[in-house]
Amino acid sequence: MMVMPKQEGLDDVVIMASYSVTTEDGEYSAQFNSCQNFRYTGGEFTPYDELTEDQVVGWIQAALGPSGISAIEANLASQIATQKNPPPAPESLPLPWNS
Repeated sequence: MMVMPKQEGLDDVVIMASYSVTTEDGEYSAQFNSCQNFRYTGGEFTPYDELTEDQVVGWIQAALGPSGISAIEANLASQIATQKNPPPAPESLPLPWNS
């Protein structure tokens, strides 16, 4: 996570968290990686060394909102579908006039 060492009189204020979402469907797996920026606007503050994974995941989910979470789920489902039914691969053929 990225922090601002000092912000509004507080130490180590989280400003960004990287995250990875993975899923599996039998022998197939998919992964989505991104990062989420945060801006401290006052109010409740948890010191960095007391943060939990659940708390930060909750921040990310709240920032993404239902539509952002759905978009990630759709991306993962699309990756799995492409693995199950791969599109045709391009082929290299010799030039027809060189035959």
